[in-house]
Amino acid sequence: MIDTWLQNDLNNIFATHPVAVLIDESGDANFLLRTLEQIYTVFCANSEVEELHVKYLIEREQPSAKKYLIYTSTAKDKLKFVREYCETHGSLEIRTLQNYIKDKVHQTLNLNINLPKEELITAAKVSIGKDKGYWFDVCHKGATEIFDLKKELLPFIHDPVAFEADKYDAQLRESFYRKVNDLLKQEYIPKPAKTLAAEVVKAILDGLACGKPIPILEAVYYDWLDSVSYRDSFSNYLSNYTLPSDMDIWSVKSSHPFRSVDEQWLKIIGEHIGNKESLPDYLSKISQRNQSKQAKALGISFWSDVKILLEFDPKDIAYLSSFPECVEFYTKHFYKLDTAIRNLYTEFLNKTNLLEPFQAHYKQLVAIFLDKWFKYFTGYQEQQTGILQRIIDENSVKTAVIVGDGVAYEMACQVAVKVNNGFKLSKNNLLADIPSETENNMSRIYMANGVTEKVQSNREKYLRDQNPGTAIDFIKLDEVNEEPRPANYLICTYKDIDDMGEKLQHKALKYFPETIDYFAAKISILLNSGYAKVYLITDHGFVLTGLLSESDKISVALDGVSEKAERYIRVVEQQPTLTGSYIEAGKKYGHFNYLYFSTTMNPFKTPGVYGFSHGGVAPQELITPYFCWERADDSSQTLTVTIQNKDDLKSVTGELFQLKIQADKSAGDLFSLNRKVYLVFFSHKKQINKSDVFTIQREELIAKEYEFDRNAEIEAHLLDAQTKELLDKVIIKQNKDRDLGGLF
Repeated sequence: MIDTWLQNDLNNIFATHPVAVLIDESGDANFLLRTLEQIYTVFCANSEVEELHVKYLIEREQPSAKKYLIYTSTAKDKLKFVREYCETHGSLEIRTLQNYIKDKVHQTLNLNINLPKEELITAAKVSIGKDKGYWFDVCHKGATEIFDLKKELLPFIHDPVAFEADKYDAQLRESFYRKVNDLLKQEYIPKPAKTLAAEVVKAILDGLACGKPIPILEAVYYDWLDSVSYRDSFSNYLSNYTLPSDMDIWSVKSSHPFRSVDEQWLKIIGEHIGNKESLPDYLSKISQRNQSKQAKALGISFWSDVKILLEFDPKDIAYLSSFPECVEFYTKHFYKLDTAIRNLYTEFLNKTNLLEPFQAHYKQLVAIFLDKWFKYFTGYQEQQTGILQRIIDENSVKTAVIVGDGVAYEMACQVAVKVNNGFKLSKNNLLADIPSETENNMSRIYMANGVTEKVQSNREKYLRDQNPGTAIDFIKLDEVNEEPRPANYLICTYKDIDDMGEKLQHKALKYFPETIDYFAAKISILLNSGYAKVYLITDHGFVLTGLLSESDKISVALDGVSEKAERYIRVVEQQPTLTGSYIEAGKKYGHFNYLYFSTTMNPFKTPGVYGFSHGGVAPQELITPYFCWERADDSSQTLTVTIQNKDDLKSVTGELFQLKIQADKSAGDLFSLNRKVYLVFFSHKKQINKSDVFTIQREELIAKEYEFDRNAEIEAHLLDAQTKELLDKVIIKQNKDRDLGGLF
């Protein structure tokens, strides 16, 4: 703030004169020249020769609109050539800077400040750009408030070399370094800035490691992880830090950055995972860590998954008394365990000692649930057959369906979390057909005739043939964009999850979070590009075998011709030896007549690789998502707009055609006074033109004229400009018969 005080004093002179002289006898105020040079033309005159030169420069440029400031450390009565400016224009004398500061603080705040000269000048330098609140704090709290270490330490440790070069002058840097050493409770010794910065970071990390961080340093650490500008430097410091050998790992601050400590915690908890007495203590620590913003900023997010596994109480499974109750229990509660173990597999699959206890705990819980699942499995009825046809039959609004391949129910729930909550979501489920593999289940989804069709294009043709006159588009999900499409029903396919899982097995897990985000983004795009509803369905889910020993693989002896997959077996003849722990289903496929499934999560022993698999009858494979997002219905508050001359457009002579857009004539509320709309034109299902957005008022009729441009038939869509809702559409046909003007 000293810069403001000085400028105000000088402006009193410049108000009536173009030249002012600043006399700084001690030379302590020369640091202010940097700020003054931004406002005035500044000349320094500290000798007779310099005085004469300055006088020459000023006189040479007169008359001028500039404001000239002459800075000198020579006493007023000893000035030669500049003295006359003091008398004829004006001068500001600062004999001692500390007294000038004290006077200004007293005038501004009516407070007396008592600091040694060096600290007072340091405080003045730091005050540049600050308001009077800064001086208020210095007056009341003393020298400790000169530097805001919480604010200054972060840029210093981020790049100490640049900080030293750019931030302060030598005297101010020394004062700053002394304050830093005081904070670290060590004597000041001149040292490179880089060395001192490393000591500060060590103090930060030591404090977090012992659970007793210095408050200011803890605040700097929090700001560091929150900062976009400074965050990159943290990992370099952290990688060079060594934890104390004698530390108590349970005393570490819950916001700490040490992944190795997290893994030690995880190992100990895994060793005591069956001890109900010690788990509550661990859960308390886990909860604190899980809530830490700093842990999440560092990518340590697996504690929420550990909590889900440890806090799940299986006692409610005992009360399940029917198959529908088992399905409901899975979709409300148990699926969360599948998400948790998938995340832990992704994080720790290469760290067997950490993962193994949690996998064993998960499989124990799965075994308890599977006992009930298979107890009531008799009479299982799939719900997939003809589901696309049912969606078409039940929806007259513009509808999109995403048909995923291998989108487990638990993954769909993660997608739902990511989709904008401004849309209405209905979460239901479908039971997949068996065996839960792509060829079979995709056939059920597209075809209602029970035929198993290997070729996707044939499945799509079947659906089109069943709906003559209904516009259905089939595209890949990656082709979805914000441009509207003409068909009322859009079927989007996405096979990456199943393809990655079967090719990469467990290595595919690291890509699944990106896939979840991708689904959510595409759903939002569809809802924002004119589709009133978007469904997410899939052919089947999957199971993850995780850490698998040879003894975990199921070996079976089979009679006759058979085909063995990881999760099911096809045979020609019934297998009397496969009873009790196996599910039998009569189902023809080629020359096979029967299917057999294990009632465990373990795979059959096959020549292939293990990890990601499906085809079995576990709930993770058979319970599939049937989710529907839809836009809120606010049609009652918007103006109805339609295409008025549809009959005229059935046969148009010439190259031009006219669309008449009619707004509703009925009375409405404030929201239905007008509506912004636009037109999109299609030919052979491809967009060929789009109009500008235009506003139509209530009861208004607007005519728009366009060319056929060599397209004999055009489909025009009238869309809401904001929601892209389809308001109306029309087919426009050009009549090629020549108008002979009545000659015949």
